[in-house]
This record gives sequence, structure tokens and C-alpha cells, in this order.
Amino acid sequence: MHIRKFDFNYSRRMFLEKTMMGAATAGVLAPMWPELAHSADVSKAYPDELLSIEMYTKGKIKPGDVLTADNVDAVKDLLDPVAYKQVKTMGRRINIVESTRDVTKLFPAKYLEATLKNKGKAKFGEDGNVYNADGKPWIGGSPFPDAKEANEFTANLTLSWGRHDYSQYAVRDWDIGPDGEVSYQYDFVWAELNATARVDGTTWNNRADLLRLQSVWFTSPNDVKGSSFLNTWYYDQRKFPDLIGYLPAFKRVRQFPTNQRFEPLVPGITLFLSDAWAAGDPMQTWGNYKIVGRGPMLGAIGNKNFMGGSHPNYERPVHGGPKGKTFHDTYMELIPECVIIEAEPTGYPRAPVGKKRTWIDVRNGMYVAYVTYDRRGEIWKSFEPHYAQYSNDKLTIKDVDGKPAWSWVSVCWP
Repeated sequence: MHIRKFDFNYSRRMFLEKTMMGAATAGVLAPMWPELAHSADVSKAYPDELLSIEMYTKGKIKPGDVLTADNVDAVKDLLDPVAYKQVKTMGRRINIVESTRDVTKLFPAKYLEATLKNKGKAKFGEDGNVYNADGKPWIGGSPFPDAKEANEFTANLTLSWGRHDYSQYAVRDWDIGPDGEVSYQYDFVWAELNATARVDGTTWNNRADLLRLQSVWFTSPNDVKGSSFLNTWYYDQRKFPDLIGYLPAFKRVRQFPTNQRFEPLVPGITLFLSDAWAAGDPMQTWGNYKIVGRGPMLGAIGNKNFMGGSHPNYERPVHGGPKGKTFHDTYMELIPECVIIEAEPTGYPRAPVGKKRTWIDVRNGMYVAYVTYDRRGEIWKSFEPHYAQYSNDKLTIKDVDGKPAWSWVSVCWP
């Protein structure tokens, strides 16, 4: 009997070996980042079975199919436990599309340029913070594009949440009750300004002591209109951010406790500061980071998720749940390699969270799923982001460099 080196299970064996090692580079057939120096296509780094959902499932699922309760078990190992439960028991449907092979479509163009330009210059200092080779704050892009260890993956998420020096999002939030009806509906603006770790290589207002300023302000409904919050992050990831807020009901600015990060900003909403980009708290206020898994994953990362030009106000069609309003329509594809990072909230003795797990696409270092567990180890809540280049056959929104913009387009946070 002849055993082929690259048989159908070769990638599974490789991922198991990588997980046991605890540190390994991206790619299966070859290291991914050196291949990117020659081509944006990742095909040389991964076997066909990891770039084709039809091959991976041996024909059970193919692009154009819709995951439902009837067929989701064929890809149970490719979904986080919350997404699987939603499809299996709550009427959620997920559209399957072809895998993205062009890695440039998974980044803002300027961020990718900075990542390639500064590759190899980042290091962890004795204080656990990330520094440039000269000992100053990081100068832009992912500090560890070819991350091998859990803290490197986490640093990529933490230092630049949205991969832009400045981002501002107009958000409409629907909170669905158990009966399937909308219990709360909010409009708010979310803004992020990096002071350091900027793509342009500068330091904002000479504030090298800061990492970012992040604000959220609510514009409706009237009972919360004007509620505003400012979250000031220090570059030193051992320090808690400063959190202040303006509450119209009291007509005053209030200083909130620095560790109050696992509570809603307004009634009913399930978005907590700790959840932002799966890295809503300074790195060193969490601990015991470790890689607990590695392998392919289904994620909503492609351009089909951009609804611009085809739906009013970019709002997504909904379906599922008791009243057909619980889930957004989403388009997922097979991601060839994700790493699963686990961490515990060591700086928050009263946190209701016992641990979190984050699924990260190793190609761009961005999370595609995030689940928190309570102190008993039971699933508490999840975050599922949907990304895209802001471009389709009807509309293209360009970034400041004239290239198609890239960011998140919607989030499911049950």
C-alpha cells in the first residue's frame, strides 16, 4: 500500500501537529507570507481541499448551497458552537459562496502595505507591550503578520481594531426578544481614532502614551438620545482605559469604574465594551493565552456581504426565529486556516466571563467568530462579524487612497 503525502487528510494531520506544537506559521503546503511576496493568491500555500467547500465535504456542500437544519451537520466542525445551534434549532440559514483566494481583498490596501513594509520590526518588550525595533510604539500594520503564538495573534487584533487610523460607523441595532419581536432598537455612532500603531506611521497629537480614543454616542430613540461615552486607551496594555460618559437624564458627565466592561451601555443592548473586535480590553488585563485549535472554518468575509446599492440604507434582509426577524442574511465561505485562541480575564475578579475563545483567520489576522463562557464554563454570548470590500456590481465605496474600502458590514451578537 502506498500512502500519499498529500492525501485528503493531510491538512488535518498538519493542523493537529501545529496545535500540539503551540506555535506554527501560516500555510500547509508552504509558508503563506513568503508566497504573498510573489502573488496575492494563496493557492500555493494550501491544498485544494482547503479552498473548496465542495472538496472538503466530499460533495455534500457546494457554493450556491444554503445551510439549514437538514444539512448543517456536514459542516458542524467548521462553525462555532453558537452558529451551529442557530442553524440547527432556530431556523437560521447561511449562504455558501466560493472561497476568497486573493488576500488583498481581506485588508484595507494601506494597512496591507504597512504590514508588508514593517514586517519583522515588531517585538515584545520586557513589560509585555509591543514595540518597534527602536523601542518606540508600533509604527503601523499588523506587528506579527505571520503570527505563531497566541499573544502575537492577540496583539494583531488589539493594536488596530478596524485596520484604519480613523474609523466612524453609523450603526442600527435591533435587539430581538425570545418571542422573535424587536425588544429594543437603537441608532448610534461608533468611532475609533488610533494615536499610535497608525498606518501613516505618525503619532496623533504627540500622544505616544495612548493607543486609541474610542467613542460611542446614541442618536435614537429619544429616551437615550445624547448618551455618549469616551473610552481612552493607554499604549501600556497593563493599564485600564479611562471611561467617561454623558447621561442626558442626569445632564452631567460621569466617570465610570475602569473595570466596568461587561455591562450594557444602555438598557437591552448586548454589546459590551469588552466585546469590541474580540479585543475590547487591554491585552494584559487578560491572561493565560493559548492556542487550543487550528483548522479550516466557515466565515463571512467576502464581498457578497456588502449590501450597498441593492438595499435601502444598506440594511440586510432578515429571516429565522419565531417571527422571521432574528438573523441577517449572510454569505460564508471556507477559510483555509483559522487558529482558536483561548484566554481568561485575569484583571477582572468580578467579571461574569470565565474565558473567551476567538477564531482568527491566519491570512489577515482578523477574528471571524468570538464566544465567551461564564464562570461555570457554559456559553454566555457570541460575536459573529461579517466583512467585505465595499464593492459590488452596483456600488464601490473608496478609501482615502482611492482603493475599495474594507471593513465590517454587520455583526450578529446574541
